[in-house]
Amino acid sequence: MARLRNYFLTGLLVAGPAAITVYITWALITWVDSWVKPYLPSAYNPDNYLPFSIPGYGLIVAIFVITLIGFLTANIVGRTLFGWSEHMLQRMPVVRNLYRGLKQIFSSVLAERGRSFQKAALVQFPRQGVWTIGFVAAATKGEVALKAPGGDGMLTIYVPTTPNPTGGYLLFIPEPEAIMLDMSVEDAAKLVISFGLVTGEDGQAAKAFVEQAARKLPEPVG
Repeated sequence: MARLRNYFLTGLLVAGPAAITVYITWALITWVDSWVKPYLPSAYNPDNYLPFSIPGYGLIVAIFVITLIGFLTANIVGRTLFGWSEHMLQRMPVVRNLYRGLKQIFSSVLAERGRSFQKAALVQFPRQGVWTIGFVAAATKGEVALKAPGGDGMLTIYVPTTPNPTGGYLLFIPEPEAIMLDMSVEDAAKLVISFGLVTGEDGQAAKAFVEQAARKLPEPVG
């Protein structure tokens, strides 16, 4: 029974992550297809003349259309049309606030993706004496930096929740109160998602593991 249990746990360890990955990927493809395919002309929708559905066709069309929009926006005519449409959106009372907010979010995530979340840090949250992992976004700027007690020495830190890191808290704290970690952002994210069970394979954790394993080895004879 112990051997069967080990076999089951080993199979679960191998099949579990793969099955969840395939499920999430398939759900994403199906969701994009359900949005894109209804707007395709009948002549360009293979579901209308094939006996089976082609998964991922809507995703390919969406990627092509987004790339085409980027190409057209890069030239003079495209910039003119885009500027005119953006001007129309910004004149609408309710829509303009939503559009500005979404545009700022996309610009921050895509245009500045190379500078986002490059360091992981330990911060005291939600109270003094309790430490959690946060991701350093950047130095705090704007009105918050001017009016906060820390002034120019403030950091903007995102503290994710466990096990879903997409939800969390935005903190503005003085830089001396944040302890920078040597682990990468990816290892810190693994630590958050896994309830602290996965600590990464490099850095001090791996060194401590090797030292602990070495102490358990039998002493050489002679």
